[in-house]
Amino acid sequence: MSGKASLFVVAGFSLLFLIMAKNFGFMSTRAIDNYINYYDETVAHNIAVSGANLAANEIYLDPTWTAGFSNLPYQGGTLNVDVNIIDPYQNTRQIIAKGEYNGYQSTVKVTLSPSKFSKFAYYSVYEGGNIWWTGNDTVWGPFHTQDYMRVYRHPVFYGKATTKRRLIYYTNKRKDKPRFFGGFEKGVDLPLPTNAVEQLEAPAADNGWKIENKDTVYLTFDHDSLKFRFHYNDPDSTVYLPSIAPNGLIFAKNSVVRLKGVVKGQYSVAASGSNGKGTIYLDDDIVFENDPRQNPNSTDLFGIIAKNDVYITDNPPNHNDINIHASIYAETGGFGAENYKYRPVSGNINLLGGIIQHTRRAVGTFGWSGIQSGFSKRYRYDDRLMVASPPMFPGTGGFEIVSWLE
Repeated sequence: MSGKASLFVVAGFSLLFLIMAKNFGFMSTRAIDNYINYYDETVAHNIAVSGANLAANEIYLDPTWTAGFSNLPYQGGTLNVDVNIIDPYQNTRQIIAKGEYNGYQSTVKVTLSPSKFSKFAYYSVYEGGNIWWTGNDTVWGPFHTQDYMRVYRHPVFYGKATTKRRLIYYTNKRKDKPRFFGGFEKGVDLPLPTNAVEQLEAPAADNGWKIENKDTVYLTFDHDSLKFRFHYNDPDSTVYLPSIAPNGLIFAKNSVVRLKGVVKGQYSVAASGSNGKGTIYLDDDIVFENDPRQNPNSTDLFGIIAKNDVYITDNPPNHNDINIHASIYAETGGFGAENYKYRPVSGNINLLGGIIQHTRRAVGTFGWSGIQSGFSKRYRYDDRLMVASPPMFPGTGGFEIVSWLE
């Protein structure tokens, strides 16, 4: 190879190396820039996430808190949080948290919904002095009592079980300890409201159906229609439910309600009053049009909300089983069977839903040979109640996160 050719080869390689060095330098610079940009974006995002968590904690400590944060210095950047009530009746609210850092912005949106008592498969304030959970009892969803939890021969709890007080064993721990497949915690204080039923009057008057000045209200759900009357021998009148109660709430003020039928859609029936009023009687089956156990796409939900008691009526239709698809709430009373000591052996209570009550009521009597009067219990939790609730169902006073968007 001649000298000139060698010179061209050396020059070519030199130029190539210079170009590669420039590209490597450019790539290094871009990598550093990208890293800095990524760091700034990450810090802005972390500020927004922190703001959402700070706001959620404030709402946990004070459910009425809506103040938010304005231009709050945080982690070298700025934090802004707005808390908006997006549904006044359901008390659903949204946290919008914005983080800013070095010119970068990030937003986190969190939707909070009031925690509802309907999420419980079973809840009670007072269990009764000598009622025991036994090895024949199985609870499929969340369980809570404010009372002692009396157990005998290993009852089974598939959801988380909590009690304000403690476990009492009939014999000893080895023979009676429950099987907690969802966990167990004692010392949990979750009081039942004292005026949740009365607070339903306003939303019923606004966009539901409020009934007042009637001693007794007879309601028969007929899919998406409702038959009603106010005296036993009167003929039924019929209304279209989506029109008469758009928000799904039917409220009988200072009345006794007698209830049965087939429910299509999402509705709650509530009764207020005292001295015998505010009680709901189940005169026959009350069930969904679409049972979610057969149709997983079912959106039917039903709430039975009584100021006092919810009773299974002592009548011929209820002497051979009763089927109930509902979450039942009894604020000062409980859920039981009318004349449970004296009615005939009446088959099973086939409940799909949950029971929330102040005082545990009896549904039958039992002896060594089995049931003596009233009902056996066949209670099954409606798993949808973990994330959904019947309209206007009373809340626990706290909130739960239903969506988190970053």
